[in-house]
Amino acid sequence: MEKLLDIFKNNIRQYAMLIALVVIMILFQILTDGTLLLPQNVANLILQNSYVLILAIGMTFCIISSGNVDLSVGSLCALIGAITGTFIISMKMDTIPAIIFVLLISVVIGIWQGFWIAYVRIPAFIVTLAGMLIFRGLTNTILEGGITLAPFPEDFQFISSGFIPDIFSGLIKGIHFTTILIGIIASIIYIVLELRKRKNRKSYGFEVSSLPLFVVQIVIVTIAINLFSYSLSSYKGIPIILVLIGTLILIYSFIAAKTVPGRHIYAMGGNEKAAKLSGVKTNKMLFLIYVNMAVLSAIAGICYASRLNSASPQAGMNFELDAIAACFIGGASASGGIGTVIGAIIGALVMGVLNNGMSILGVGSDWQMTIKGLVLLLSVAFDVLSKKK
Repeated sequence: MEKLLDIFKNNIRQYAMLIALVVIMILFQILTDGTLLLPQNVANLILQNSYVLILAIGMTFCIISSGNVDLSVGSLCALIGAITGTFIISMKMDTIPAIIFVLLISVVIGIWQGFWIAYVRIPAFIVTLAGMLIFRGLTNTILEGGITLAPFPEDFQFISSGFIPDIFSGLIKGIHFTTILIGIIASIIYIVLELRKRKNRKSYGFEVSSLPLFVVQIVIVTIAINLFSYSLSSYKGIPIILVLIGTLILIYSFIAAKTVPGRHIYAMGGNEKAAKLSGVKTNKMLFLIYVNMAVLSAIAGICYASRLNSASPQAGMNFELDAIAACFIGGASASGGIGTVIGAIIGALVMGVLNNGMSILGVGSDWQMTIKGLVLLLSVAFDVLSKKK
């Protein structure tokens, strides 16, 4: 029992937010008479919060590296949507070439912001605040004073409205069997990776959790994966956008935990001067982090435009606040050096479930903003108090 408490204390922020997410889901499931976890609503929950999940991944690296944030991501999403709409709707460009051009434009924007932040050393807050104003102004310019471009062609809409086809169609009536199979495969992969991780930690003499606790963890996560896949299989299956988000989570989690650049980012956040003296190219890393943030903002902007089926000058409003809140709620430290991609995803889901649950209950937008603000404040306060202890 004492060892269990030690493990919880060492990972208190992530465990606390994960427990909070489960409690919030159970609470709203009861209050909404089971509506929250209906298969259709689960799919809608993913689609509605896809942009926050994508932005939170990039924002995590900004916060870990220096404790700074990117305030321009919402306006950049709107600008990317406007450019995409101009290419595809106004200029009749094919979807794939248009997306490639838009992503290249986002790289140029990232280089612009990264240069001022990393090499000129203007505070990221100022540079991205300026970017927020510039990109919003350019969005209105491109959309000629505020017009909305719509509709997009079906292949572009498919990004946010498409689902993986069922290759075993009709095998079980009313069930998307391919989704069930993917859930089983994901469970097996998870078990194998956890067993390998445990074995490696033992071989290096690191502390590992007790075998009963390890088995309980495996069982709980495996059940959660399969319940989630079953829920999706009861509707239309796995959304295309969930595949995109899952791929991004895997890639960036690997970069953060298993690569040299990932270690350098954490070292910068811990102590930038010490990291620089240790040979870390801090300017280059900071530059690449903001280029990466611009590219992820473009991906989020494309997904959001696809979901809206339009390029709107009002798109992206407060996206940066949702992404920042998700990171801090998920365990990122305001002083830098601490945070994980999975933690940010948990934080984004907490915000998403709160939004969705309160909307189902008919809670007004004013109270929704108030409650989300309190959740953010309490999360950061929890970080500060836990550090003091």
